[in-house]
Amino acid sequence: MGAKASEFKVVDSFEMRIAGIESVDLELLHALSISVGWPHRSEDLQFLREFGRGYVALDEIGRLTGSAMWFPHGDNFATIGMVITSPRLQTNGTGRWLMEHVLAECEGRDLRLNATRAARRLYHALGFQPVRTIYQCQGIARRPTDLPALPEGTAVRRLGSEDLAAVAELDAKAFGVARTELIDKLLVQSAGYGLFRGGSLRAFALCRPFGKGHVVGPVVAEGDAEAIAVVQPHVAEHQDQFLRLDTPFETGAFAIFLSQSGLAVFDTVLAMSKPGNAGAAAVSAAAGPSLYGLVGHALG
Repeated sequence: MGAKASEFKVVDSFEMRIAGIESVDLELLHALSISVGWPHRSEDLQFLREFGRGYVALDEIGRLTGSAMWFPHGDNFATIGMVITSPRLQTNGTGRWLMEHVLAECEGRDLRLNATRAARRLYHALGFQPVRTIYQCQGIARRPTDLPALPEGTAVRRLGSEDLAAVAELDAKAFGVARTELIDKLLVQSAGYGLFRGGSLRAFALCRPFGKGHVVGPVVAEGDAEAIAVVQPHVAEHQDQFLRLDTPFETGAFAIFLSQSGLAVFDTVLAMSKPGNAGAAAVSAAAGPSLYGLVGHALG
């Protein structure tokens, strides 16, 4: 094990202390996320706290000045997210201090995170390497006028709890690591559509309340046509409402479909990875189904 990170840190003329993220009021965490312009609702943050682990930094009078979380997917892999530093302290090392605690807990795991532009230098200094760009597509949903036909021999239907095993298996093939517990939790609060061929699940898309409206993800498919087939019902159901989808696809039929559906590219983040030594599976599959839509920046 590496050296234990310090439990206290002096910043400017005052001392901060570290605490478990579960120990602070949700309203304080919500206010911190709002301070950096992130759209999370209190319910979104509570979901992350229930699934993940992490730390917060507090000043001498109990004000929340930073946060960092990690989310286990099995024993050998984790994603990192909710790394926030109060705008007034972003150059004082608080983010790195919190990340050092997270990395100490995650020692030996393969890690992935999605970095904002402001945080990329920090993550690079901590050993993370760039993987690919993620495009945050969002806007007021509208039905495209010209949709491709379903792939021959397939049908789309709503997903239910009985589809959990098939959804989790397909997600693992696309993501590279099994995350059945997360998929189980998402199915409880999401509407889902799956594309089936001969009774076999070939693609799926989940959609849940998040931020300013709803977010579609994860989305897993073997090609653009299948991805469009399972996302289109969510676009139709949320017509004239705010909808978001985070995707690694900048070009192609799926990207065009998102643009025509009112989901323009709003921002980008950089997916970055840091290998561990526990022999976890590759983060992304080399062949087969692809991850067309993320669960979210924190969860991959």
